[in-house]
Amino acid sequence: MKNNFLSLFKSQKPIIGMVHLLAMPNSNGYVGFEATLQHALNELDSLEKGGIDGVLIENDNDSPYTLLADPATVAVMTAITAKIVEKSSVPVGVEVLLNDPKASLSIAVAGGAQFIRTDYFVDRMSRPEYGGEISINPQEILDFRSKLKAEDIFILADVQVKHAQLLEVGKTISSSVKQAEQAGADGVIVSGNFTGEQPVVDDLKEAMEAVENIPVLIGSGFSLQNSTQLLPHTNGVIVGSSIKENGKVSLQKTSELMSEVRSFL
Repeated sequence: MKNNFLSLFKSQKPIIGMVHLLAMPNSNGYVGFEATLQHALNELDSLEKGGIDGVLIENDNDSPYTLLADPATVAVMTAITAKIVEKSSVPVGVEVLLNDPKASLSIAVAGGAQFIRTDYFVDRMSRPEYGGEISINPQEILDFRSKLKAEDIFILADVQVKHAQLLEVGKTISSSVKQAEQAGADGVIVSGNFTGEQPVVDDLKEAMEAVENIPVLIGSGFSLQNSTQLLPHTNGVIVGSSIKENGKVSLQKTSELMSEVRSFL
């Protein structure tokens, strides 16, 4: 049996910083591989110097997103992930937006990453701008991971993910969390309704009470200002927007946040 996801990290409550990639090929604004790679490495450098515990790579600046990744995006993200893993002293994860966990797993295997995030796993969610209900099949994801001989790669699953509408009326956070754990998630992520919006504390408490053997992470809205309010109600954090300045990771903001987290823990 593989270890718990948290065993990857030195901190008891890891703070995972986002490496938001520049636009990928076939997306508006692609600036070429070398510039895209250098941006990612610069983001990693600022995060690590700021004391971050882990990093998560996403194609966050693609416009528009596609439901599934095209071959060029997979190729570029794989190459960048491999370089980041080579340079990084902390665990590395990857997510391909909008909804391609198979691509995420493939990139993680080839690039050496240790975990993936998937926004859609067990909850029936709708994104009208992408055609309505988003496809979910957790068992298919697990089977694909097995085919890749990659059972050691952890799967973090959002529950009732931000930006989307829940189609299961009245479904509770605890129900989503229990369902995700039973379906094979190695951790669950609770967010606010939109990027930069913090989760409701009661939702975090409910999620923490519902899980049995996997961690609960905050997926949005964590900041220096609310860190001590939220940390007691989570096992870890994914942070992006609040440690950025002018679209890039700020070493100062990262350092200030991590100093506050360390003093609290």
